[in-house]
Amino acid sequence: MPDVVKRYVHFVDTFNRRVGIFAMYLIFAMFAILLYSSTSKAFKLPANWTLESAQFTMAAYYMLGGAFAMQTGDHVRMDLFYGTWSARKRAIFDLVTAVALVVFLGFMLYGGITSTTYAIQFKEKSFTAWAPYMAPIKIVMTFGVLMMLAQAFSSLFKDIAVLRGRPIA
Repeated sequence: MPDVVKRYVHFVDTFNRRVGIFAMYLIFAMFAILLYSSTSKAFKLPANWTLESAQFTMAAYYMLGGAFAMQTGDHVRMDLFYGTWSARKRAIFDLVTAVALVVFLGFMLYGGITSTTYAIQFKEKSFTAWAPYMAPIKIVMTFGVLMMLAQAFSSLFKDIAVLRGRPIA
């Protein structure tokens, strides 16, 4: 593979690993928010921001961790046959699914950008009592889709390299 492709794969994998490790700790932030919510309700002082904040934190956790899960192969996969295949056969199968994934994530990215642009342009707010602005979480989610798209291309390049007999480390 050309050096530019190898550098791309290395950069994307390193970046997504770092963001993914950061995203892992968001689960503790969500737990803290939910603990505060439970505690405040026990003392008859419920906070109206806790449930939505926990949902936003979980969305950020999920979207920012998606590329890292894709990179490490920790996502759900039907491994009935896949585990017994040769590296070459797995690379062919992964190549086909990576192309489908790139198309899907392309549509997701387009939708995320248009939704985020709308939220910024019209100062979109949630329809709850707290009524937070939606743009910050939409930006995070769109960035997560962009990271997954970059990781899908990285995986695609790695599969092509395996098929050529020169895997990218």
